[in-house]
Amino acid sequence: MAAFFVLDDDLSTHTGLEARIAEQIIPGLADLGFELVRISVLGRETPTVQVMADRLDGSLITVEDCERISYAVGAILDVNDPIPGNWTLEVSSAGIDRPLTRPKDWDRFSGHLAKAEILVPINGRRRFSGVVLGSDEVGGRLRLDDGSEVVLPFRELRKARLILTDALIEATRQMMPPPKSPPEGGCPDVVEASGAGEK
Repeated sequence: MAAFFVLDDDLSTHTGLEARIAEQIIPGLADLGFELVRISVLGRETPTVQVMADRLDGSLITVEDCERISYAVGAILDVNDPIPGNWTLEVSSAGIDRPLTRPKDWDRFSGHLAKAEILVPINGRRRFSGVVLGSDEVGGRLRLDDGSEVVLPFRELRKARLILTDALIEATRQMMPPPKSPPEGGCPDVVEASGAGEK
């Protein structure tokens, strides 16, 4: 079973293995110029730790960046040993149609289309799609197709993701580094590593 966590600067509201791992890796990521977007731990026998990261400066990350992140996070997990036994690490960029996991994601991608699902229905609905209007202290804001606006409480968000559009592709293209990087940017494939904690 997968766990999905919205991560922000205050991890005190999060519990469990994902929160412990996040607390351990966030400083190391920041030292390298990256930030954690999302973390999930999947599986039981040989868990897979999925780390999704962004650059602190907002530009797209490269495959080489994912390799650096994988090496650093793998070393931190090996030393701190939060997972008993063997585990696998997957590192990826947030991608173009990225998840919206933090208030700043909602603010950064204001004006773009997104879809979201919440745990507790609002007016009988759990699923929403519309134009991102940013965030407030309660949650992410969407303008729905009928013109109405809804605030989706961060604590109730099950998942939220940008919808791939030409406008989003163009906005992402403008964030790309100069041509020395591959034109498609980002991490098209997941970078994997394995580790083993002490039993």
